[in-house]
Amino acid sequence: MGGQAMPVCETLLLRREGAVLHVQLNRPEVRNAMSLQMVDELRQTLQAAESDGQLRVIVLRGSGGHFCAGGDIRDMAAARMKLADAAPGQDPVAEVNARFGELCVAYAGTPLAVVTVLEGTVMGGGFGLACVADVALADPGASFRLPETSLGVVPAQIAPFLVERLGYSQARRLAVTGGRLDATAALGMGLVHGVHAADAMPGALQAVLTDILACAPGAIAATKALMARARFTPPADLVQDAAAVFSRAALGPEGQEGTGAFLQKRKPSWAVS
Repeated sequence: MGGQAMPVCETLLLRREGAVLHVQLNRPEVRNAMSLQMVDELRQTLQAAESDGQLRVIVLRGSGGHFCAGGDIRDMAAARMKLADAAPGQDPVAEVNARFGELCVAYAGTPLAVVTVLEGTVMGGGFGLACVADVALADPGASFRLPETSLGVVPAQIAPFLVERLGYSQARRLAVTGGRLDATAALGMGLVHGVHAADAMPGALQAVLTDILACAPGAIAATKALMARARFTPPADLVQDAAAVFSRAALGPEGQEGTGAFLQKRKPSWAVS
């Protein structure tokens, strides 16, 4: 595949197209429910992509007409079975839940651009992955559900990302109603950024990828990191740090290449034709 060797995966299909890595959740028999093995393979794939040096975008989608039906209940059942034999202070159920949370944190914090293509079932943990994507595109038939409270459990690891993406009020509403959304409603509240029919989706995805690949990868990474800080920091407290970030970018190779290309009326070196 070039660059960093990608991990061998049993629950994912990986396909590389230049600077873009397409990652397909591949457990269609269970609507791509996320097993612990899939969680681990998604993290390993992200780590390899970040180390690659050439990859700039990860596209996440599902096989068989569905994105992801949430966590695999068999893993949670197995964790409950271990409770009786757990050492004092050990909580196998919490450990399983935390592993998914670490996955969401990793994808939310990656310097790479993350795009999701959402079809069919987008539930629970799949809903969470949709929330951490930089750009989310949905099929008109996509069905978004947050069923945890209706099952007597808590959307524990995705709650922070729901609040970040949708705002406190909408996140609370969905949580207390076992939320259901269609693609139009998801677009209206900003969960997704575009809704496209199946025949139009390839073109819409390509347009997003073209826009991303026209931007400097280092500048994207620095901007994502600064925006993550800005969520919790008053603007006045960021002025000097933001100025330093800008200076490093402007004086660095990307800044010099970008401004030079603008003045010379040409594409910068990172732009993909």
